[in-house]
Amino acid sequence: MKLPSLHKYPLIWRKDDFFIKIYCSIPNVATGILLTTSKTAFIIDPGDGILRDLNQDVGPETILRVSDIFISHGHHDHIGGVWSLLTYLSVLRRKSPLAIYFPQGCVEIVSIYNAFKKVYGKELTYSIILKPIADEKSFTKNSVRVKPFSVNHRELSPDGHSSIKIPSLGFKFTYDSKSICYGGDTAYSENLIKYTKGSDLAIIEAGAIDEESIELHMTIEQASNIGLTAKEYFLVHVPE
Repeated sequence: MKLPSLHKYPLIWRKDDFFIKIYCSIPNVATGILLTTSKTAFIIDPGDGILRDLNQDVGPETILRVSDIFISHGHHDHIGGVWSLLTYLSVLRRKSPLAIYFPQGCVEIVSIYNAFKKVYGKELTYSIILKPIADEKSFTKNSVRVKPFSVNHRELSPDGHSSIKIPSLGFKFTYDSKSICYGGDTAYSENLIKYTKGSDLAIIEAGAIDEESIELHMTIEQASNIGLTAKEYFLVHVPE
């Protein structure tokens, strides 16, 4: 198959007032995504550098509008910016609660939350609500329908000779009859195929360097084949 030309960051997609922008502070590694409508703003996978990117791009007013954070999994390149983001919101004297959705069993988010509360709990100006996701039930936040779904993300076991599955999710966001499917990091996944098909935009990782790495990630060819079932798609996490 003919492989797609790879886009440069930031990646931007808009349909009417449904907007998404994908940052990448460390090229092709650190993920950070802003999704907005006229009614709300979400952050998806606030990787290292997300606060700097958002401040330079949209500024404090939009950052304060963020009502929810969605986490696909607990690896640092997807959550490395959580601490600085939470701190900044308090510096801005945020008052409204902030919800963080993450896969149940993601110990990294719970650990960050507990440490953050221990350090800043007495001076925090807003409440942080942890929302572990244990199933694939859809829910609605500020007129956006959110469908979490499990994916097949793995990491090397401590012995380095095998891999273990970690708590990981993809999300499909639907607003005003338009949909964005974000797969997070995953190897080949039937759920990703299911929810990508027919989406207005699919965001699919292609982190496998070669066929030997497909237990942990997908190759560009695998990811592109899935992306072609959506109306448009972006490949992310592509090795340089």
